[in-house]
Amino acid sequence: MAYKDLQDFIRAIEARGELKRVAVEVDPRLEITEIAERVMRMPGGGPALLFEKVKGSRWPLLINAMGSEGRMALALGASSLDEKAQQIEDLLAWLWKQARGFSLFKSAPQALPKLPLALSLLPRRVTRPLCQQVKDDESGFNSLPVLTCWPQDGGPFLTLPLVCTKDPETGAQNMGMYRMQVYDDKTAGMHWHLHKDGAHFFQKYKAMGKRMPVAVALGCDPAVSYASTAPLPEGVWEMMFAGFLRGKSATIAKATLSDLDVPADAEFVLEGYVDPEESRLEGPFGDHTGYYSLQDNYPVFHLQRITRRKNPVYPATIVGIPPKEDCYMAKATERLFLPLLKQLCPEIVDLSMPLEGVFHNCVIVSIQKRFPGQARKVMNFLWGMGQMMYTKLIVVVDAEVNPADTSAVAWRAFNNIDAKRDLVLSDGPLDALDHSSPLPRYGTRLGVDATRKGPDEGHTRAWPDSLSMDESVRALVDGRWRDYGI
Repeated sequence: MAYKDLQDFIRAIEARGELKRVAVEVDPRLEITEIAERVMRMPGGGPALLFEKVKGSRWPLLINAMGSEGRMALALGASSLDEKAQQIEDLLAWLWKQARGFSLFKSAPQALPKLPLALSLLPRRVTRPLCQQVKDDESGFNSLPVLTCWPQDGGPFLTLPLVCTKDPETGAQNMGMYRMQVYDDKTAGMHWHLHKDGAHFFQKYKAMGKRMPVAVALGCDPAVSYASTAPLPEGVWEMMFAGFLRGKSATIAKATLSDLDVPADAEFVLEGYVDPEESRLEGPFGDHTGYYSLQDNYPVFHLQRITRRKNPVYPATIVGIPPKEDCYMAKATERLFLPLLKQLCPEIVDLSMPLEGVFHNCVIVSIQKRFPGQARKVMNFLWGMGQMMYTKLIVVVDAEVNPADTSAVAWRAFNNIDAKRDLVLSDGPLDALDHSSPLPRYGTRLGVDATRKGPDEGHTRAWPDSLSMDESVRALVDGRWRDYGI
């Protein structure tokens, strides 16, 4: 199922009883964070919240819309994230089969049912988009219910902005989610990291000595919002991936002040520019690591125009010590990109990114081990895959271990390793938000090989079997369980 827009998704989750409307006036400075923090710690992530009266703004505010595994799956049109992942795995398997034994007469008929999916990759252009029902050159950031999330934050922050940019050399479009600190009514910080496409395009504009046009969409179909966070290969436009996730083309429109394409279904679009010669101190910000990220200089976005729907809803989230809404977005990334990892590295059985690892700091992977050193091979493969280069800790376990069962993983890791043999130190890039490395964006990652070892890896002693009861006794107790009166 593809949602027409964010408000269509709001109606869907309200019909499921997963939306709470808050009618009393609330303050966007700290109060909404405290309310949302308590709700997000409820079992299952708590309901989505729609604050209908936000102090200082005429617009309602939505938070925690994707703050459960069920709602995250619903946002992608599936009953579960694993169901969506299976669709991707089936497609990859079919493409691989066609590539190995292509026959025009056999492949063409089989491809016809997949034609709608292929067409969904192509965004559909809209000439009279809802995001441009109202054009406003007077209002600025102060008209929006922007959150000040944590007490030591440098100011209010846009926390769910979809930043639309274009490569000035190739024309390639990009849409990424970078937080934005509001400085005043018309300017905000643009927190794109060195490794991001937006920052890459920015450097090109800087070399050319030109202003960089930027548009910021707020409030889209949740598949579009999620796609802006996905670790896609460089050059792949997030609006194409959003269409694939929806099973229906995402809609786009030309911005009113530049040739940038923006999501046509957005609640708001902020149009403006970034001057390559200007930077300003940004932060601190209570970040998804659970710590305040440090102040640093970042480019400045100048707001020239707001376009919007007639009756928009402002989207927001908070980040901090897990669990938070962004954890479920990260869990979607884990499940959806696992099929691709398995295609590229077939020994991978399953993978888990614990919420406490805040996206990419910890990855637990199970493998079908066949040869010595295979765990190290998998570690190096993962460190070489896009944003997984930031992973500070990789734990590799045997195939029968469920990576999501952290108790079982800890038992294996605590009991199976010899520190000299099984710990791998790897120097490389780290996330700009990592505060523990001596240098910014660079440090040492750790790999832990918690798999069984044999003589081919220098372990000449016998490796003991783990405890397991006879199946006949299990069946006997299962059959007599009620008799025990326990």
